[in-house]
Amino acid sequence: MGRFLTTAKNGKKLIIDRYIIREIVKPTVAICTALIFIYGCFIGTRYLADAVNGQIPGSVVIILILLRVAISLEVLLPTTLYLSVIIAMGRLYKDSEMTALSACGVSTSRVMRPVLLISLVIALIVFSLSLYIRPWAYSQFFRIKEQAKADFDLTRMKGGTFYEIDSGTRVIFADQVDQKQVQVRNVFIRTERDDRLQVIQAEQASQHMDEATGKRILVFTNGYLHEFSRFEKEGRVIQFEQSAMSLEPKESIELEYKIKAASTAFLGHSDNKREIAEYQWRLSTPLATILLALLGVPLSRSSPLRVKYAKVMRAALIIFVYHNLGAIAKKFVVQGVLSPLPGIWWVQILLAGLLLILLWQPTRWFRWRQR
Repeated sequence: MGRFLTTAKNGKKLIIDRYIIREIVKPTVAICTALIFIYGCFIGTRYLADAVNGQIPGSVVIILILLRVAISLEVLLPTTLYLSVIIAMGRLYKDSEMTALSACGVSTSRVMRPVLLISLVIALIVFSLSLYIRPWAYSQFFRIKEQAKADFDLTRMKGGTFYEIDSGTRVIFADQVDQKQVQVRNVFIRTERDDRLQVIQAEQASQHMDEATGKRILVFTNGYLHEFSRFEKEGRVIQFEQSAMSLEPKESIELEYKIKAASTAFLGHSDNKREIAEYQWRLSTPLATILLALLGVPLSRSSPLRVKYAKVMRAALIIFVYHNLGAIAKKFVVQGVLSPLPGIWWVQILLAGLLLILLWQPTRWFRWRQR
């Protein structure tokens, strides 16, 4: 008989867990999907504008958008879970389901168990995103952008616009562009080579494929080549009827070092303040995921007569303050205002302290919110 009662109780606990998890997962999926779509559209507008202006080829726009979405997930997922817990638990309070559970002997700590379980799962995902996927996505993002700028094509040009290629070592300008004929008129191109500066000005230029090498070349017609030394007072001017220049980028593009693209293992052994701040930020995101999800439980308490979206607005204010404090703490570590310990961890400590206060004095918090 005792074993039967224990089994029945365990079955009821599992039912409660599945029910609460389902109520949290539904808004999480909906909100996260909406945020990803909105963010993707916002980023897409920016990169489509670059593609229209000839800065990047249209074929890489989708890839860049997907990489930026992958980068943003380490922030979107914890925020979405936090808001979803408040929405789901708030509905249970509004429909008096939490009152019924309490009458059946289900305590607040018992209700927090499924919230903790789902937050641990999301925290593991955020851990992978923050420590591995995000730096990889950043490295791919920077590489593709630099490759797109270096792999220049006249068909992407617009008349009257300056274009930087090869990481700014080459600047090209044309007054008129005929994309069908792959020709430009009144063209100007400046190239930096070691200690020398080369400027070509021509009436016309056209793009061709070199049959021998298979590379794109730019053929100038009726122009001048100016070449100067940066350190010596010498230079030369050459007039030509035709001159050719390769448009192919270097075989290996040297990317500028970016902390966001640095591996987590490298940052973990660094003494540089900027790299320490980045390393701590990556480690703090999984912990913040759990703390924010648990914080959503006491924040969701309300009476059935409260304004429907009042707690959501309050929750949005808390997450706004949290992210801004995190950004400030990270900046202070970089500037040396804060030492590596506690570093940016004091923001997580504040968040944990707020959670403990709300759980320790839930009745006083609930009464204050009803005023």
